[in-house]
Amino acid sequence: GTEINPEEIKEEDLKEMDCITCHNRITHLVSYPEVTVDRLMERGLISTSIPEIRQIALETYYKDYTSTEGALASFDLLDYYYQEKYPVFYGNNQTDISAAISELKESYQNSVFPEQKSDWTSHPNNIGHNKSPGCFRCHDGEHLTAEKEAIRLECNLCHAIPVVAEESEFIAKIELSTGPEPENHFNTNWISLHHLVYEPSCGNCHTMADPGGASNISFCSNSACHGVSWEFAGFDAPALRETLFEQIPSLQPTSTSMIDEMDSEEFNFDNIISGILLERCGACHGESTQAGLNIFTYQSLMSGGDSGAVIIPGDPGSSLLLQKTAGAGAHFSVFTNQERTAIEDWISAGAEK
Repeated sequence: GTEINPEEIKEEDLKEMDCITCHNRITHLVSYPEVTVDRLMERGLISTSIPEIRQIALETYYKDYTSTEGALASFDLLDYYYQEKYPVFYGNNQTDISAAISELKESYQNSVFPEQKSDWTSHPNNIGHNKSPGCFRCHDGEHLTAEKEAIRLECNLCHAIPVVAEESEFIAKIELSTGPEPENHFNTNWISLHHLVYEPSCGNCHTMADPGGASNISFCSNSACHGVSWEFAGFDAPALRETLFEQIPSLQPTSTSMIDEMDSEEFNFDNIISGILLERCGACHGESTQAGLNIFTYQSLMSGGDSGAVIIPGDPGSSLLLQKTAGAGAHFSVFTNQERTAIEDWISAGAEK
């Protein structure tokens, strides 16, 4: 038994119950206005021949309403808008305009409830990250462990690298590396790190013209990445920035500090050259012998690979080892200036073991 006397309840205090009176969301997803309007147009429920219909529908959808009645009245004003601005079109297409208004009103009142402050932003679909944080709720670069490792924030965990090409271009300019992935890519903060510094080793695998730009002339100027404001990812969070600066990698010389202490005559394979080649080339041209080249031993190096000899004793300019690694982007691996000079001096001196 309840002590409430129904006769004492005022009519104006009564409210009709619906799904979200008890539940925190309705039983279907509430699409953003752009999606709703586009679907209505795709299905032919709103005629695409109506001038400005998408723009005007969205402007009406996005207005701040305090009641459903106010929202529906605003949609009704579209009839007056077309009478005034497009009188000739309105006279010939009044039925299409009325049908469009009716579809918009029905879609709105079936999913948006101003009185309860429930609309497309109340319970967003967390798949993606265009309109809400979505996946970036966790993969935002800001959730760090005590070891300063983030939940990996890398676009290609879920997506292919986007490629942008102009209408007149048959081949996109952005190159995708199929070589070995460098160690710095395995840093869980790498996608946040890479925009803070463009280190020399990037040129080992990627074209780097206009780095960080949006000109689409290289891998590093991809407008699908740099031309978008990733507002939900914490690339520039102050605390994260300080952490990342401590993790910025750099191209380190090989463990051949003896180079500075040796004369060029001492640059033989066993002393210096072997260490440089193992550091820079061993991932591909070691046990895997890619392109038929193995640099692990002096004999296998001098035997060359599928393209022939890579070392021409006495002639560094004709040696494929130096030709293939000349300049950023020329090969999967390049040498530091110090290392390259050592190899040139070694070949010039006869490339002795």
